[in-house]
Amino acid sequence: MRRSARLVCSTALTLLLCACSSLTPRSVALSEGDIRLSGRLVVQVAGDSAGTAQGGNALFDLSGNPVAGQLELSTPLGSLVARAFWQDGDVRLQTPREERRFEDMDALTRELLGEAIPVPALFYWLRGEPWPQRHSHRLSSGQEGFEQFGWEVDTSQFADGLIVAKRAAAPSITLRARIER
Repeated sequence: MRRSARLVCSTALTLLLCACSSLTPRSVALSEGDIRLSGRLVVQVAGDSAGTAQGGNALFDLSGNPVAGQLELSTPLGSLVARAFWQDGDVRLQTPREERRFEDMDALTRELLGEAIPVPALFYWLRGEPWPQRHSHRLSSGQEGFEQFGWEVDTSQFADGLIVAKRAAAPSITLRARIER
C-alpha cells in the first residue's frame, strides 16, 4: 500500500515538474472501427489506514482500439506530459525525460497511477458500453450502468458526458471521466 502511495506521489510530482517541458503531440492514424475520445480524467486511489487518498487529474486523449492505441495525458493548462502507446505487445510510456517499455497496459497504469486501470475496457466504458470481451451485468442498485470484473460503471450521467467507474476491492479506485462532445 505504501509503495502504491509513493508511486502515485512520485508520478504526480514528476508530472508537475515536467509541466514546464512537454512532449510534442503526435497524431495517430485511425483505422475503421477505431475511436478518438478526449476530456478530463480524475483518478482517486484509496490511501493507507489513515484514509489518505491519492490521485490526480489530467486532460486525456484516447485514440485507437484496445489492441493498438495511444493515451495522452496533459496538465490542466494543456502541456502534454505523458504518452502511452501500445501495439503488437509493445507497450511504452513517453515523458519529456524518458521513454520506458512495460510488460502490458496493467503494468504501465500501475506505474503511472498507482493501480492497474483496465485501458482496453475504457474504450467501451467511455462510450457507456460494457467491454464485449468480458461478462457484464446491470447494476443491482437500480442505477443506470453495469458491473464488469469488479468495477461498477455508472452511466446515469452519460448524456452529460460523465462516466464514473468504481472498484471496491482494496485499494478502492474511483475513475471519473468527462468526455468532450
